[in-house]
Amino acid sequence: MATAAPQSGGRLLGVGVGPGDPELVTRQALRVVAESDRVVAPSTAVDAVGRAEAIVRQASPELHMERLVFDMTAGGDGRGAREASHRAAAQALVRWLDDGEQVAFVTLGDPNIYSTFSSLTAAVRGLRPTVEIGSVPGIMAFQALAARAGAVLLDGTESLSLVTALDGPEALDAAIEDPTRAVVVYKGGRHVPEIAASLSRAGRLEGAVMGELLGLPGERTGPLAQLADGPATYLATVIVPPGARRGQGQQP
Repeated sequence: MATAAPQSGGRLLGVGVGPGDPELVTRQALRVVAESDRVVAPSTAVDAVGRAEAIVRQASPELHMERLVFDMTAGGDGRGAREASHRAAAQALVRWLDDGEQVAFVTLGDPNIYSTFSSLTAAVRGLRPTVEIGSVPGIMAFQALAARAGAVLLDGTESLSLVTALDGPEALDAAIEDPTRAVVVYKGGRHVPEIAASLSRAGRLEGAVMGELLGLPGERTGPLAQLADGPATYLATVIVPPGARRGQGQQP
């Protein structure tokens, strides 16, 4: 006879805490973490303070948080290690969820856009298919960068492509073919010079801006053409305005 899958009476919530500035953590996010039985943050090691944890500690210093260790190796080579770390984190979470706890998982930006939370929830559902999972939206780095740069990202009937450049600038090429489309590039810090070169060849470099470590120590913002002399950190964001409006309102 088949064995019934274990049931969990807890609730897992992904909580977006924005790109770095603690003032960009929403009131809803602060309320949810304060009301949760347990708050956990991703980290590369048990003794390392991750960026999401650092943001929440500034916004709510009295809050107690625990760490879940994740392998953050970028690119396809690290896929196996990342998946193993997701499974290990899920195993830790289900113990608390089985006890009926509400667990808040804090994450940079928004939990539903390029976030560790989506992989984590897949691993949790593999262990507890019926567990309740929800999320609290967060402000994205490209929104903060657009505000910092004074850039109107979209207007009228314009559209937006959001792409990553983890493995190189090739993903950008198709997006910039349409001159009416704004493009946001995430996770391309180590390829910044190549991204700038691609934009230059396409006639889209003018008006493009880059923000790195927004709201965090080491922050840099400015025209991409001036910041593309070398690689940037993983947390680098590039905004390419629609070609018809390039050069307008880009004043970091």
